[in-house]
Amino acid sequence: MIPEKTHRKEKLIEQIHHCASEFTQKESNQKSMITITRVELSSDSKKAIVLFTVLPENQEKAALDFLKRNLSEFRHYVNQNTKIGQVPWFDFEIDQGEKSRQKIDTIV
Repeated sequence: MIPEKTHRKEKLIEQIHHCASEFTQKESNQKSMITITRVELSSDSKKAIVLFTVLPENQEKAALDFLKRNLSEFRHYVNQNTKIGQVPWFDFEIDQGEKSRQKIDTIV
């Protein structure tokens, strides 16, 4: 049996992931493909880091700049499109672990 607190946290992560995917698809300039890979939520659910990858890789800096510039718009988007109550503070980061995994897959 999954404790209620764990279930709530997983549901919150899922909602943030879904919103981040929708937001990047709607708001980006479509010069690159931004893929939300995962969301890391602090233990108190007050902070969330949204991790992503970008294709082509040479657009990573532009994508990161775009997402960081639009943090408040993303927070507003989550607030308007979910019923999660207190919306966490967000940050966006490139998912270096996923990039490494993809490189290993290419080699193998």
